Amino acid sequence: MASKAPPRIFSPARRLAARRRALVAQRLPDAPHYLHDDMVEDVLDRLSFLRFEPKRALVVGEWTGILAAALTAQGVEVTQVEPAEGFDEEAPYPFEGFDLIASLGTLDTVNDLPGALVHIRKALAPGGMMIASFLSAGSLPVLRDVMLAADADRPAARVHPMVDVRAGGQLLQRTLFADPVIDQRPLQVGFRSLERLVGDIRAQAIGGVLADAPPVLGKAALSRAKEAFAAAGEDGRTVERFEILTLSGWRK
Repeated sequence: MASKAPPRIFSPARRLAARRRALVAQRLPDAPHYLHDDMVEDVLDRLSFLRFEPKRALVVGEWTGILAAALTAQGVEVTQVEPAEGFDEEAPYPFEGFDLIASLGTLDTVNDLPGALVHIRKALAPGGMMIASFLSAGSLPVLRDVMLAADADRPAARVHPMVDVRAGGQLLQRTLFADPVIDQRPLQVGFRSLERLVGDIRAQAIGGVLADAPPVLGKAALSRAKEAFAAAGEDGRTVERFEILTLSGWRK
């Protein structure tokens, strides 16, 4: 019996375009990359805590180069790949035998997340470890409310659905990772304007890439959005929350 095709939630073309725009934005001297910085620090902390010293590592989607440089300094042979440059996370990897695969900020917008995790596990060497981090359920609560206020009585899907902790655990079990660990941590950031929040979202490729794109906000809707964003803050600053989910497991 043929396997059931995954649901088409995200647009691969929009996803690719968003990541390519972000790569351009990241070349600017003041580019925001605090989400990646947090994920990189977490990977290095986990490796240090576990005293795990991989010999070969694959780093997916980490455009700052900080993680690759840190691992290389520890004597690790590092391969870097980026979805915006043609690496397909929903297809079998063209290489294997890695002791560590770190995927940062990409898996939340693939249509076949279980399949992507299976490909990661198969690319690991026996005894190899996966660490995958991405935005998860509970992220961007202010933006969600602001968009509802903007759309008034005709709400549209503007923030895509996200995986929660429970679903993350089920995914690791389903894809046969050993000794799975699932955790979620918040990162709160203050913004002076809705435009700055949207700019940071785009520069870090975490914007909406739904297959069914929502309608563009008109002038009146944008005005309501700005008013709602300002009303959600204090002293000219509105705090938004990003929830980072990390899934880790081993190939035994």
